[in-house]
Amino acid sequence: MANINFDAILADLKKLEFSNMYMNDFLLTWEKSVDELKATFAVADALRNLRERNISTKIFDSGLGISLFRDNSTRTRFSFASACNLLGLEVQDLDEGKSQIAHGETVKETANMISFMADVIGIRDDMYIGKGNTYMRNVSSYVREGKKDGNLEQIPTLVNLQCDIDHPTQAMADALHLVHEFGGIENLKGKKIAMTWAYSPSYGKPLSVPQGIIGLMTRFGMDVVLAHPKGYEVMPEVEAVAAANAKASGGSFKKVNTMAEAFEDADIVYPKSWAPFAAMEKRTDLYGKGDFDGIKALEKELLAQNANHKDWECTEELMAKTKNGKALYMHCLPADITGESCKEGEVAKSVFDRYRVPLYKEAGFKPYIIAAMMFLAKVKDPVATLKALEAQGKDRLFNAF
Repeated sequence: MANINFDAILADLKKLEFSNMYMNDFLLTWEKSVDELKATFAVADALRNLRERNISTKIFDSGLGISLFRDNSTRTRFSFASACNLLGLEVQDLDEGKSQIAHGETVKETANMISFMADVIGIRDDMYIGKGNTYMRNVSSYVREGKKDGNLEQIPTLVNLQCDIDHPTQAMADALHLVHEFGGIENLKGKKIAMTWAYSPSYGKPLSVPQGIIGLMTRFGMDVVLAHPKGYEVMPEVEAVAAANAKASGGSFKKVNTMAEAFEDADIVYPKSWAPFAAMEKRTDLYGKGDFDGIKALEKELLAQNANHKDWECTEELMAKTKNGKALYMHCLPADITGESCKEGEVAKSVFDRYRVPLYKEAGFKPYIIAAMMFLAKVKDPVATLKALEAQGKDRLFNAF
């Protein structure tokens, strides 16, 4: 990244209109303008450029970044912590089991109590349809109310670390990876990306990754193909967003029911398991009723349904169908790797091993994307602030020699 011209990044950033990001949250990518998405990419690149030149990017002297993960996480959890640290915030994890939430504390009260010195709140709530994104918007509303009432000195920015609808930090990191792989955002236009379902021996993977990909990549004039077996549909409203985005950008969006058709002449492939939308709705309803026997029965049913589609695996034969047999393989990780992490899974071991380094690079964009989302929400003049950080030239790592 250090070889990217820092001044050129700032010159491009200066041309964009992104003032609405200041003092605002980042919840869904399709709520942001294309300029705002480009600004996020630019700031992420600028922050990475400074860090790789050993220049401190801390804009906070103190303050907290609150993390609330209602689902397990490795990459996103550590990416959020890294992003907070990069900007000078200390991370405090909210463990609901150790809080008064377990004793009936309301969302409104929790939002205010954790926000006295918080500048950012990152939430991952992806398991239940109709719940996660709604919860995030409620928290955002309550902290703004707290500021208005004089309870809070500042409004914490809320960053969606994955919800039931979208995974914006993942999709944006994936997109920035593509920007670098293809030499610029303008070069994504006309590229074919296959977002396909793939077999997994586990049940209940969220819909937000495939939805995030089709909702974002259609913004850049890409030809986006969504492939899955019948019965594994995603949210229809997100499909509608993807179709509208494609029409506006000059790209395309279509659905197919075979992996082979999706892979044909694809520039990028993204094989990833997810649970059917209808099943996720049913699970949400069962949890709401406390019907744990029903949940166990649903899980058994879905595992059996998955087993009917073990041929949905990213193999060498399928990769050979892609553009010149050399499509970029992507995954949000961890992947179900056949013969390594499981007996039968999403991707053949030989394919995964060949793309392991690019996959790790893909994941490496996420801390900078999250930091950029925070930066743009907290800094009124990002160009001037980035210039000042460079001019200040404070060593991130002090070395006397």
